[in-house]
Amino acid sequence: MGSSGFFTICLIYSVVALSCGTLMMFYSHEVFAFSHGTEIASKLSGSTPHDQLLIETSDSFSGLLLFAVGILLFMVAFVKDRDFQSFFAKGCVLLHIAMAIWRIYFERKLEELGRDWLRLVFGDFVLALSWVLFLVYSWREKYD
Repeated sequence: MGSSGFFTICLIYSVVALSCGTLMMFYSHEVFAFSHGTEIASKLSGSTPHDQLLIETSDSFSGLLLFAVGILLFMVAFVKDRDFQSFFAKGCVLLHIAMAIWRIYFERKLEELGRDWLRLVFGDFVLALSWVLFLVYSWREKYD
């Protein structure tokens, strides 16, 4: 039997991923303006029409990928196998830590996004911590 915490975490992350993916696909400029400010959003959108088309296409595919991750998380939420849940949670911890490392080494060097890297790294560690707490909770359930 699986844990209800796994179902809850996956469902919350699924709703967030589906929402953010949809916003990235259809409203990427507005999302950038909201998160980074209008000046940086205009710089991120490109200077020539060709650059703008490439960046919009890239943002749309990134949003589609995030939407697909949300669907995958929704499907995984219903898996009841405790071993799979533990394996999946460990993979998510590694994924969030890898994303934080990427932000530390690469994203902070970008001129336009350099001021947000610390906040985003903190968010990555908080997301990893949620999976670690699930692993501790499931370990406690297993051995009680």
